[in-house]
Amino acid sequence: MTTRPGRGTTPGRETTAGPGPTPDRGTVDGRGTVDGRGTVDGRAEQAAARTGPAADRGLLGSAVRHSGARCAALCLVSAAATGAGLLLPAALGRTLDLLLTRAPADRWVLCSSALLLLIALLDMAEAVLDGTTNARATAWLRRRLTGHVLALGPRATARFGPGELVARLVGSAAQAGTAPAALAATVSALVGPVGGVVALGLIDPWLAVVFLAGAPVLALLLRAFARDSSACVADYQQVQGRIAAGLAEAVGGARTIRAAGTADRETARVLRPLPELSRAGRLMWRAQGRAAARAVAVAPLLHLGVVAVAGLLLARHRVTVGEVLAASRYAVLATGVGVLVGQLSALVRARAAAGRLGEILAEPAPDHGSRPLPPGPGRLELRGVSARRGGRTVLDGVDLTVPGGTTLAVVGRSGSGKSLLAAMAGRLADPDGGQVLLDGVPLPELTHDQLRSAVGYAFERPVLLGPSVADAIGLGVRTPGPGRIRQAARTARADSFVRRLPDGYGTALADAPLSGGEYQRLGLARAFAHDGRLLVLDDALSSLDAVTERHIADALTGGGSPTTRIVVAHRAATAARADTVAWLDGGRVRAVGPHAQLWRQAGYRQVFGEYGEYGAAGNDSGEAGDGSSTAGGGGGAAATAGATPTTEDRSGTTTTGGGAPTAGGEGPAAGAADRVEGVRP
Repeated sequence: MTTRPGRGTTPGRETTAGPGPTPDRGTVDGRGTVDGRGTVDGRAEQAAARTGPAADRGLLGSAVRHSGARCAALCLVSAAATGAGLLLPAALGRTLDLLLTRAPADRWVLCSSALLLLIALLDMAEAVLDGTTNARATAWLRRRLTGHVLALGPRATARFGPGELVARLVGSAAQAGTAPAALAATVSALVGPVGGVVALGLIDPWLAVVFLAGAPVLALLLRAFARDSSACVADYQQVQGRIAAGLAEAVGGARTIRAAGTADRETARVLRPLPELSRAGRLMWRAQGRAAARAVAVAPLLHLGVVAVAGLLLARHRVTVGEVLAASRYAVLATGVGVLVGQLSALVRARAAAGRLGEILAEPAPDHGSRPLPPGPGRLELRGVSARRGGRTVLDGVDLTVPGGTTLAVVGRSGSGKSLLAAMAGRLADPDGGQVLLDGVPLPELTHDQLRSAVGYAFERPVLLGPSVADAIGLGVRTPGPGRIRQAARTARADSFVRRLPDGYGTALADAPLSGGEYQRLGLARAFAHDGRLLVLDDALSSLDAVTERHIADALTGGGSPTTRIVVAHRAATAARADTVAWLDGGRVRAVGPHAQLWRQAGYRQVFGEYGEYGAAGNDSGEAGDGSSTAGGGGGAAATAGATPTTEDRSGTTTTGGGAPTAGGEGPAAGAADRVEGVRP
């Protein structure tokens, strides 16, 4: 293991990758934010700049085009229903005139009945088309968003947080999916008032003139409603997202919360934004209520004006009684502000939801190159790597080399840089400056399949995907055979409990009653099931008991595997088994060397002391030579066999010995994007 002094560092202290703040409530390790929505990869501001009204309209326009045929059919059916509704008053008026003059009216009665039946049928067709159009648009939006989130990988949860993502993919997508149907319904709602005014003009021009005199007032009311409700709806949806994010974090740390007895406090924390949600909801309803009240105040006056003028025209024998009846009905249709308010409200909500979805789509997905990975031992290099997270510099010109086939343990206090180093090793995060190379090839130049086949991950809280346990273990770019899956499970000490499941490896994943440690072992099995050059374990042994952790660590370092391994460790026993340990402090490499040599320093021992029961290696596994004292105490640790010490002197120079290759795991997973989130158990 070799390191070179980082640019801009002080002598004797090198810089390396680091995560964001301590993984605590509302914080996700490696995200660099408190609420899960801060800057990630230095691009949050650019992403926000790309969102806005134009982006909202673009996304809604795409949804409308995707459902174009159904939307057009819905628009035609709605317009036809409105047209039939416009013909009905004329038919009823004509029928009334014939009945008053005792003339035959059978044909007009049948015509009125047929119009009523047609309106009922068109309303049913409109309801069916409305539901299917909404479902189709929502499904399309969710597929598009899900694909983009998968392309983003951990960048998505780093930018928005898992709870916020779920709220947007579920709630906001469903709300935005109503836009095509709402747009078609709005067109139909406009046909009614316009047709009503035209019909009034056909009965008598003065009736249309009276109505048009008050029409500008209605237009101003609608404009004020759209303006007032937009801000209210956006605030409401944002608070909903905050509640969802807090709930997701609490669910992720449920075991820790239950063990600590802090359920009531966590409940209060999750529900803390409820008053804001209530205020935003009340403002939203008040805006709609004000618009409806104003419309109710103006519309009857216009209706009365039309009826009064129609009465004067009737007295002068310019219109008939039936035409007065039709004019009254057309005045109601022309003042159909209530329908327009409802449709505009739906469009406003859809547009606000589309804005939230647009923020996700504006986050740039990583580009992949076209270079294949040449033969090599899995040598990992960080050259001049720099990065900012959450407004602070986490990496500053880091230079680090991990020889192929060796095991590097990364240790340090929370927030010192462990998880970000692990994320950059396999391009789950990109640096703002510098390069990360695998066997001499920069990671961005590799194809997606080459990268994900070569680098695998196991996490503290793996996300298992697939219909069965075997499918979850075998998930990857290439699916391993059943024998390989079982061998990986045995390496991860998962085979015994998997075989005890009702259907063994064929047990449905959703029906498998698994503990946190068993989930973690399945995540390790998935990582071991795929051959690769680099295996990254980001606190992937934290939920295991000491005996199981020892067996898996022995399998990783027992000898014979060419796989390069990076292990983010919180236990001294895990660090003691590695060829070399990189001690991170504040995002910089404070020292590099075997665990036994670093253990002599009090500051290094205190790193493990902050994890309580994880204090000394001897307390974890009972192995002799791993150290028997707690943090701050003395105690030595036996150096890993075959590892030559690598240390730094006060001048900043580094001496490096060649560590013998040690045994690795079976190989990395093929790129399923796991995440570390919530409260660390």
